Amino acid sequence: MKDRLPPNQTEVSRFPVLQAGGIPYDLTKENWSLEIYGEVENPKKYNYEEFIKLPKTKIKTDIHCVTTWSLLDTNWEGVLFKEIFKIVKPTEKAKFVIFECADLGGSFTTSLPIKDLMGDDTMLAFKYNGEDLNIKHGGPVRGLVPKKYFYKSAKWVLKLKFVEKDELGYWEQGGYSNTADPWKEERYA
Repeated sequence: MKDRLPPNQTEVSRFPVLQAGGIPYDLTKENWSLEIYGEVENPKKYNYEEFIKLPKTKIKTDIHCVTTWSLLDTNWEGVLFKEIFKIVKPTEKAKFVIFECADLGGSFTTSLPIKDLMGDDTMLAFKYNGEDLNIKHGGPVRGLVPKKYFYKSAKWVLKLKFVEKDELGYWEQGGYSNTADPWKEERYA
């Protein structure tokens, strides 16, 4: 078990709800959409029903929050970023993905290098433990990047912008690590 917990993390038995800006309760499956644009050959826009028809994957993984909690054996379903990349075809210039999200505190963003999104466990998730992802945990659709602290698994994703140069997001501008590796304990910049 200890080999599954990064340094200074504590296992919890429930999925905590943490949010700085406020939960956008008016965001629903009916009014949600995803726009994928920027350095891609094939920009796309999906509504919820269109998005969940894309090739889906189920995974079981551990998640780790920068606030020191870890939840083991979480079950998710969603669309792997690898599948999205096959559809939109990032250009040679594309090196990073900026996640643009709904958030009552303003415009929440975070970013990740494309190479960090190529795993078999990185996705845009719409189900958690077999249920539609609830709004408190980032539904209808959130990012899932288990190898990073959980603030990199952006909630309420509305847009994916492919860019050549990285842009620091909300937490990163506030002093949190842009690389966010829990195994290296990269909590702060």
